[in-house]
Amino acid sequence: MHAQVLDKRAQLARYDWLDNRDYDWFAERIPFFESPEPELDATYYYRWELLTKHLTYGDPRTGYTFTEFIDRPFWSGAYGAISCPLGHQFAEVRWLKDRRVIDDFARYWFETPGAQPRSYSNWYGDAMWGTFAVLGDTAFLHRVLPYMKRQYDGWVAERFDAAHGLFHWDGLHDGMERNINSRQTDDVDEGADGYRPTLNSYLFADARAISRASALFGDSATARLFAERAAAIKRRVQEELWDARRGFFLHQNAHDDRDGLRAKARTYDSGKYAGNPHGRELLGYVPWQFSLPDSGYERAWWFLMDTAYFAAPHGPTTAERHDPLFLVAPRCCHWSGNSWPYATAQTLDALANLLNDYHQSYVTKRDYATLLRTYARTQRKQGRPYVAEAANPDDGSWAGHDTFDHSEHYFHSSFVDLVVTGLVGLRPRADDTLEVNPLAPDEWLHFALDDVAYHGHRVSVLWDRDGSRYRRGRGLVLLVDGRVAGSRATLGRLSVPIAPPPPVPPPRPRVNVAVNNGRGAWPLVRATFSAPDAPPYALVDGTYRYTVSPPNRWTDSGSTRARESLVLDFGAERAIDEVTVYLLDDGAGSRVRAPARYDVETWTGERWVPAPVRERVPARPTGHMANHVRLARTVRTSRIRVVLTHRAGAYTGLTELEAWSDAPPPDESTRASDDLAFGAATSASFAAPGFPAADATDLRVAFSRYSRNRWSTVGSPNARDSLELDLGGPRDVETIEAYLWGDGDRVRAPRAMTVELWDAGQWHEARVVARSPERPATWAANTVRIAPARASRIRVTFTHDAPAATAVTELMVWGPARR
Repeated sequence: MHAQVLDKRAQLARYDWLDNRDYDWFAERIPFFESPEPELDATYYYRWELLTKHLTYGDPRTGYTFTEFIDRPFWSGAYGAISCPLGHQFAEVRWLKDRRVIDDFARYWFETPGAQPRSYSNWYGDAMWGTFAVLGDTAFLHRVLPYMKRQYDGWVAERFDAAHGLFHWDGLHDGMERNINSRQTDDVDEGADGYRPTLNSYLFADARAISRASALFGDSATARLFAERAAAIKRRVQEELWDARRGFFLHQNAHDDRDGLRAKARTYDSGKYAGNPHGRELLGYVPWQFSLPDSGYERAWWFLMDTAYFAAPHGPTTAERHDPLFLVAPRCCHWSGNSWPYATAQTLDALANLLNDYHQSYVTKRDYATLLRTYARTQRKQGRPYVAEAANPDDGSWAGHDTFDHSEHYFHSSFVDLVVTGLVGLRPRADDTLEVNPLAPDEWLHFALDDVAYHGHRVSVLWDRDGSRYRRGRGLVLLVDGRVAGSRATLGRLSVPIAPPPPVPPPRPRVNVAVNNGRGAWPLVRATFSAPDAPPYALVDGTYRYTVSPPNRWTDSGSTRARESLVLDFGAERAIDEVTVYLLDDGAGSRVRAPARYDVETWTGERWVPAPVRERVPARPTGHMANHVRLARTVRTSRIRVVLTHRAGAYTGLTELEAWSDAPPPDESTRASDDLAFGAATSASFAAPGFPAADATDLRVAFSRYSRNRWSTVGSPNARDSLELDLGGPRDVETIEAYLWGDGDRVRAPRAMTVELWDAGQWHEARVVARSPERPATWAANTVRIAPARASRIRVTFTHDAPAATAVTELMVWGPARR
């Protein structure tokens, strides 16, 4: 058993700002870090918590992936994943001691319908090699190698200019829109298609990774082919993208454009600013992120720490300070001066490679520590750890790049990996060697990176100048599986042999059968009572997040009963052996607290019975963490009920509800939906282009600003508009729920909402028994309970809050409540 150096719970208990307080989860899965600098430590643990905010269980067949934004914008792929940051995300995830998550995320991009592996530039192949270098698991590499090849072949087919020998794309699809090159064209977002240091470095690294993996498996022909391809890209990058006059790697135009911009000319070699001495962008350091350049190009690094170029209090800036198109933009999204975490992480990664693998005198490891501190300090908002899309490089403000329910805690960059591989200096290798070369400041008296999963071993890297803090010896000490494997008196490079990694057993194929991310009617979760602004749809989206704002929660705030219930209906029998509830607790003084107790029941087909509970972990209901209910035996049931008993004077809430099984669902349920609107013929008196009536009855609730899943009346000439449902025959109707979307500007809550039923050849207004809320509200479920009636058609009419329009992300219709 690995001898722990740091007290893990004590490390986490230092941070009262943690939303996810599942200390056991972190203790089991992450390496722990301690340094003399609290800002670095806090950012390190924040970034692990940020990872949990984006961890998404998409589907029982595909498992886990990660989102980039807190929401799932319309341009994302299945379950909200976006390919642009996948390289950064893998850099972090590979250090997670959870093979299920790592393996699922690697497979996601090529096994999940709707994944988009090349929607943006990325370095998937290199990320797979880098993950293997941490795991030491050849079986993993063998599984993903076909995907690495498929990805590379796709890039060649889509983006390779064979005549020029380089790949080309625009800055937007690098994730770097509105840059100094695109802003010289008529299209500031997608203009300036060109040969960029980014995509070409990524594909150099991917080709090199395929070559190395193929060689490892004895495929010398493929290894040689991809080594030649990597060498060819490297040669062309150095020939075409390096500008000797400015000492930097630059963008090169693919086509002629306005104002005399010429094809094959680098930035400011032609066009309006021809001959300008600037034009350097932070992306010029990306080739070193993958150790692409030969020696002789290192003078580019002279500019990094100079305030006349890239250095800034919260930088580096993405374009050099005195560039004619330098711009610190007040709102998203310009890559012409703002400080972008994505680019900062790339630069730090490149700098670590430079300091490890090249001989130069332009930057030092002190510069690495300085820039990492700046990066850590920038990740703050109102004194708490935080990261959004981009910051003002001079004052660190995220304003204008911090869209509500979208870019909070933005997972578009890395930080953990920069601590592990740069500051602490654990340099992953493919052979049976543990190598470290810390870039930590020489004046530090101590640091510890504890309980790292590396090549099947538990590794700790300690710096203890006099041996008094960790008591494992003086100086730099490496522990492998609890034993001292090597040491040296000073900070510097240290390598020790380690035993080959033991075989990794295949992961137990457990699946969460509660999740529903657009799979259809089932599973479905309903509540006996819900706060209008916190309905239960988010409980089966595969994401847990304990934040009050932005929300991802159900609560029963406003309930007048001592207990409320959630019913999870699978639509068919499922074999369940564990139920997990992610309880909220907004803290002392708030109205949403962890419940006094909760009970799990299963449906026998005739009645509810208590689930056969073997253990509860934790034993008492606890908020801000997963509460596991493990059953004494597998139970086959079509429904689960969670009965929540309120704490005195408080309400109850959840952020996610899971049901775990060893048996993947054999097929989708064929049972008709209980939501009578789902599958109904839907029409509208008016629909804005791209926002059809059918989007309001697809069982997908999407309140995000950047979702497009809704019916909208923007542009309607009418004072009121209607949604009409043809139920296909007479049905019993009792409740209508309208999930109203709004932006507070062009789209707002309607002034009134009326319900009519078709009967005897004409429309009759339904007799309303209750409304919640009393006045229509956006980003909420607007529930209208009517006197039980039978109808074949339903019409819901919205009186607009003119001049604003109305939008509905979902309209649900329910008959009499089931038991």
